[in-house]
Amino acid sequence: MQQTICLLLSLLFFSGCASASYQRQQVQDDKGDRITVGTVQRKINVGMSSAEVAQTLGSPNIVSTDEERREVWIYDKIATDTVYSNSDAGIKFLTVGSSGAKSTNQRTLTIIIKFDKDGKVRDFAYHTSSF
Repeated sequence: MQQTICLLLSLLFFSGCASASYQRQQVQDDKGDRITVGTVQRKINVGMSSAEVAQTLGSPNIVSTDEERREVWIYDKIATDTVYSNSDAGIKFLTVGSSGAKSTNQRTLTIIIKFDKDGKVRDFAYHTSSF
């Protein structure tokens, strides 16, 4: 009987102690329509039409022209993930106050696609960071 009570109290204690990094893994969704470096590397090629690029990456954030009036598309993406974790759930009745953690991660991705006079990709570049 005493072992059962100790086991139940241990489960209650540890159920409230999940770290912020564990919580992030549980809620972070890297699937879907998110543009990634891998998408650019696999699917963007010199010679693609602007319609194919738009179908693959969606609409760009910035559209401009270069000195020869050729289009330049820029995709500038920023994402911030913040996860909060409180560890007072299992033992709140035994302690005063609570402890917790906060974890924030920010990602950026910039893609620059340059088109020729016929509207085909002539060059592209990308830069990514995470901090």
